[in-house]
Amino acid sequence: MCYDSAFLLCSFLTCRMSDAKLIMFDNRLKKVKRIIGKQAKQQQISCYRLYDRDLPEFPLIIDIYGEEVLVTEYRSQHRLSEEEYEQWLTDSLEVVQHVLEKTPEQIHLKERKRKESRQDQYQKTDNQKTFFEVSEGGLKFLINLTDYLDTGLFIDHRITREMVRKESMGKKVLNLFCYTGSFSVYAAAGNAAQVVSVDLSNTYLDWAKRNMELNGFKGAAYEFLRADVTQWLGGVPDKSYDLIILDPPTFSNSKAMKDIFDIQLQHVELINTCIEKLADAGVLYFSTNARKFEMDVESINGVINEITTATTPFDFKGKLLRWCYKIKKS
Repeated sequence: MCYDSAFLLCSFLTCRMSDAKLIMFDNRLKKVKRIIGKQAKQQQISCYRLYDRDLPEFPLIIDIYGEEVLVTEYRSQHRLSEEEYEQWLTDSLEVVQHVLEKTPEQIHLKERKRKESRQDQYQKTDNQKTFFEVSEGGLKFLINLTDYLDTGLFIDHRITREMVRKESMGKKVLNLFCYTGSFSVYAAAGNAAQVVSVDLSNTYLDWAKRNMELNGFKGAAYEFLRADVTQWLGGVPDKSYDLIILDPPTFSNSKAMKDIFDIQLQHVELINTCIEKLADAGVLYFSTNARKFEMDVESINGVINEITTATTPFDFKGKLLRWCYKIKKS
């Protein structure tokens, strides 16, 4: 950061230090930067969560993507007038810029709204078409911090992805609801014999293909299929795959799907269908972000091992709102 920028930020903080809440936010950011930033550096992780609504007065999520910073705001949690809100947001971003030593151009702001359906994930929020290349686990991924609700890389699943890489050697891998294909990239990096990626969105399938090619994975061994997973699975022969990744939406009423989808109501059928498609001794990784999800263990035709805690990264401890299971064919 140049001297003038640093001087202006210091001047800002000096003027605003009478605001105890801003001081508290500034101190909190410095603390998590020191602790979490150190852990990330030690583990050579460049994409991680730094701050997750730690202070109720600052309902923000701050994620680091290499040299870029994504600040996600939860405006609905505020009870401020429009003028008060704009001042609060300006002050908050100034603190982020100061503590993280970033230029305004490196800080990307996004408002988080509740998704009513899976289709909302596919809707554009902007059209800047700016992609950044980041690394994770020695692999490369393209992210977009402006145009979509999500960035293209769910950083809370880095441990799960590494598990998939370690188990993919010589395997036929199926990645359902594949999004931008990060699990597919890890499977290919683990020397999978075949990787099939399925999603309803052409936009994300293209993104997945770009991620695969970015890492040198091209050819007939890597397939990308646009399909409604719930319908497509019925036509897949039993025992076709050794490893399946299943990370479906919580709920979807997308017009592109034949029926309304609800993971709580349909998880037994979906999981059991996936198990049928597994070869003997095959493995299914199942994850869901449904906060109140309850697995119907007795109805699942496989051996279930919950791995939520085991797949929770250090930067999401106590904050992660998802479930993860490793299910073996019985």
